[in-house]
Amino acid sequence: MILLSNIQEGTEVLTDSEQVEKTLSIIELITSGGTSGMVIILILFLLLIVATYIYFERIFAIKAASKVDSNFMNQIKDHVSNGKIDSAQMLCAQQNSPVSRLIAKGITRIGKPLEDINTAIENAGRLEIYSLEKNVSVLATISGVAPMIGFLGTVVGMILSIFELANAGGTIQMDVLASGLYTAMTTTVGGLIVGIIAYVAYNHIVVKTNKVVYQMEANSVEFLDHLNEPI
Repeated sequence: MILLSNIQEGTEVLTDSEQVEKTLSIIELITSGGTSGMVIILILFLLLIVATYIYFERIFAIKAASKVDSNFMNQIKDHVSNGKIDSAQMLCAQQNSPVSRLIAKGITRIGKPLEDINTAIENAGRLEIYSLEKNVSVLATISGVAPMIGFLGTVVGMILSIFELANAGGTIQMDVLASGLYTAMTTTVGGLIVGIIAYVAYNHIVVKTNKVVYQMEANSVEFLDHLNEPI
């Protein structure tokens, strides 16, 4: 019994020593896909860099555009009521925000029909919105293109696997298929990751932009209502 127990323990130790755990780093996973897989991953990485840059650049720009003094409109209305048009224009220039630029455009039209003032503010508002949405369409494009590039890598990987299998003489060996399968899987995952990040970033910027647009509209309406008030 003692001898049998020692034999079983020795067998277990041998089995454990043979079961060597193999880990695979991200770099090794990418390079295992071959040249085609690395090229596609590089393209996706560049798209991720572009998406990240646009996101943070737009976030900082929108944050700066949304800063408006809470007492700004009250001061504008006081200046306009007292006939201090130059002081109102100077105050708008000091603020230097989308809201202040819209109000400044309206102030330059004071004395003309209210419809003309409204049209001038709307035209200026379109330019401000265009400025706020600068390069945002690129994020939307990346969110759609990145998964497609990933799926392209999947097709390329499967083609490589089938090609290697056809040249293997009918014998199926996993090491022959490994390169193509790595290409297929890594590019798919990479494309989905970049696409998801770009999609979330795009929607977040759209929400932030809409808040600034609403702020511009609210202040413009308030300014027009003040001009329409009876003296």
